[in-house]
Amino acid sequence: MNTTKPEIKAILTDIEGTTTSIGFVHEVLFPYSSRELENFISSRADEPYINQIIWQVLNYGPDANLSEPSACQGPRASLNDAQIKQATEILRYWIKLDLKIKPLKDLQGLIWRTGYETGAYQGHIYQDAYEKLCAWHNSGIPLYIYSSGSVTAQKLLFGFTPYGDLNYLFAGNFDTNIGAKKEKESYYKIVNQINLPAENILFLSDITAELDAARDTGLQTAHLVRDAQPNPQAWHLQVKDFFELNKSYPAL
Repeated sequence: MNTTKPEIKAILTDIEGTTTSIGFVHEVLFPYSSRELENFISSRADEPYINQIIWQVLNYGPDANLSEPSACQGPRASLNDAQIKQATEILRYWIKLDLKIKPLKDLQGLIWRTGYETGAYQGHIYQDAYEKLCAWHNSGIPLYIYSSGSVTAQKLLFGFTPYGDLNYLFAGNFDTNIGAKKEKESYYKIVNQINLPAENILFLSDITAELDAARDTGLQTAHLVRDAQPNPQAWHLQVKDFFELNKSYPAL
C-alpha cells in the first residue's frame, strides 16, 4: 500500500501555542488590554468604529449568548459613562474566560498596537518557528496564518519581534471573520482562498479540535505539543517543535 504523503505546497499555521508562547498571550497581551480598556474606550468612544464595537459588546451581554448577526443589530448612538463602564466590565470578563468573540478580538488588536508601538513588549516567536518559517518562505512555500486573534493583532505580533518585522513571510492571514477554528466550513473557505488542493496544505496547531476540523476537510495536520507529553493514541502527527516536522516531511 502506498503511504507516501502528498507534497506540501502551502503551510497554514496557528499562533498561540504554535509559533508563539501561550504565556506571552496570557501573561503579557491579555493583562495589557484589560488594564488599558477603560481609558481606550473612554477616549475614543465617539469614533464610529469604536462606537460600533462597544454597542456590539453591550448587545451580546456578559454571557455572549446571542448570535453575531443579532449582536450587531441595535442602536448607534453616543455612549454614556455607565454604558462605557458596563462594556469595560463585560470585556474584562471575556478576557478572563479567553472567549473568542469578534468585538473583543477587534478591540484588543487596536489596544495592543499601542503596546507594541511604545515598546511595552515585543511579539514572542519561538526560535524554531522563526528559523523554519524563514526557510520555508525562502524555498518558495506560501505561508498563511489562521488565528482567533484578529488579522490586526496577528500583524502586530509578527511586526514587532526580536527578529524585526516578519509579516513579509506570509502570503495571507485569516481570523474568525472566515469562521470558527473548530468548524470544517472555515477550512473549506481557507482552502478555496489559498486555491490549492486541501491535501497539499499542512495545518499546524496545538488544539486537537482545530486539527480534527482541518483533517476532516482534507488538510494534512501536525499537532504542536511543545510543553506537553505526546499522546500515543493521537490521530495527528505530534511534534515538539517545527524542526521535528522534517522527520515526517523531509522536504520541509
